[in-house]
Amino acid sequence: MQFIPYAKRGAVFVAGLVLSACASMSEQECLVVDWNDKGMRDGRDGQPISYVEEHREACAKVGVQPDLAQYRAGHAIGIKEYCTPENGLREGRLGHWYKRSCPAALEGRFMDAYQNGQRVYSAQQRVNQLDMELSNLQRKLDQARDDDARKRARDDLSEMDRRLRRARDDLYDAERRARY
Repeated sequence: MQFIPYAKRGAVFVAGLVLSACASMSEQECLVVDWNDKGMRDGRDGQPISYVEEHREACAKVGVQPDLAQYRAGHAIGIKEYCTPENGLREGRLGHWYKRSCPAALEGRFMDAYQNGQRVYSAQQRVNQLDMELSNLQRKLDQARDDDARKRARDDLSEMDRRLRRARDDLYDAERRARY
């Protein structure tokens, strides 16, 4: 038997855990899965129909093949629940990535709402970033030792405050548009 140092054994173990964590399903799930239900849940989560290939790969290790007819039937139901304008807005507002999974008949309204949600998300991120910068400038002012440094810090704070007000106005406008 070959001697493998503890550090290498640990690295191999961790690599195995990482690789198994990437599988779409565990081996145990593969053995008991209801493919119709799995397709429905994947559809509700916004996964494209091609996601079944991830399951095929994960389940091949235990000799299980997805029931494509059952998976597709479930996915067709789940994706209709996902591809609503309300969900598009929610997904966009949360900054989630759209996986191009909606059927053409549902995608237009979903995408309009999703893009409105993305505008709200982006505007909120901008406000958050400027809030942090404002806090940093305030600390800079608090730590300033001479009058010249304090004046520069106050000027910077004043400019940052104007930028933050504009960003909050943009956020308000994005939220208002998203409601309509």
